[in-house]
Amino acid sequence: MKPLPAFALALCALGLSPVAHAGAAKTTYPVVFAHGMGGFDNILGYDYWGDDYGMFVGTTCRSAWTCNEDIDDNQQTFVGQVQPMQSSEVRGLDLANDIEGYMASVGATRVNIVGHSQGGLDARKAAKVLQQRKGYTVVSVLVSVSSPHRGSPVAKYILDLKPGVVSVINALATYYGDVIYGPGNDGYSAAKQLVYNDYSASDGVTTGARAFNVNNPIDAKYASRYASLITSQRGASVNPALYLLKEFLYDIDGNGHCIDDCDNDGAGGKGNGNAGDEDDDGLVGINSQQMGYRLKYSDSLFGFDSVTNDANVAYLGDLNAPTSAQMTSSSGLINQDHMDVVGVGPDTFDEPEFYAAIFQYIGSYD
Repeated sequence: MKPLPAFALALCALGLSPVAHAGAAKTTYPVVFAHGMGGFDNILGYDYWGDDYGMFVGTTCRSAWTCNEDIDDNQQTFVGQVQPMQSSEVRGLDLANDIEGYMASVGATRVNIVGHSQGGLDARKAAKVLQQRKGYTVVSVLVSVSSPHRGSPVAKYILDLKPGVVSVINALATYYGDVIYGPGNDGYSAAKQLVYNDYSASDGVTTGARAFNVNNPIDAKYASRYASLITSQRGASVNPALYLLKEFLYDIDGNGHCIDDCDNDGAGGKGNGNAGDEDDDGLVGINSQQMGYRLKYSDSLFGFDSVTNDANVAYLGDLNAPTSAQMTSSSGLINQDHMDVVGVGPDTFDEPEFYAAIFQYIGSYD
């Protein structure tokens, strides 16, 4: 819950109360969290899906003193843990295995999935695998947050620097220890996944987001509802490291429309030629992030935050063929960078209430 501003505290001192703070209703089916590249469930009590103090956003007040006051005491959540650096074909299969085990342990017949960054791609693979295994639609609502559904220029930038740089990435990942980088991880495959087109056409293996979208499409038999939240670097709340990376190393220029990767930057679409546009979140352009319904997040000063369908932009069913509006519209953009929306801070973003609002949205449809 956000701290009350000074004038609200003054009202309380006078015996007057501001608008009551409501919470999210319990979803019908458990919510599964799928982390992004290099992610984790928790390290020494610090959650990837947490606030700035490491508290998991799905912690109910029924289960702990330090909790998310904006969710129902009976809300069911589960955090998947997949290989931090791998393709989404591999990670998505891992996620499906995690979900299947969790469903068996709690007796759930269906789940909802919230995926951040690459986790949004993994979720689509997992939904397909679960449907094929069980013979029915297992995933009810699938929500992606800041996901590169049509690739990221950062991945191609890294790969273009050749294997030496990829080795450095692997070495940095190894530095974190087996919690992050254990056997089976592959930084090269992870980066190739997040380039729109097949990066190495001569290696005999077709990779990239475009092929992944064909193999793991938006399909009602895999998930009943697909939706996405889009982040963009705007205003003063930008992570300084991501801002400097963008300004001095490369420019994503992520708000131009084009089918395919027309400027060869690693992401579907093209730039509009204006390097100063705030059209990305430091890692992913806005032209890559919409999947299914575009969602709008509304931050309320006193009442409960909300997530709703953005009526200004049409539903996107074919990830490889978005319209101009679906790639370039600034409608519904969240004024945060790529990492602000998970527990990487400090920042001013209220992660517990943000995810409670997502729970509320999911509960309206699951």
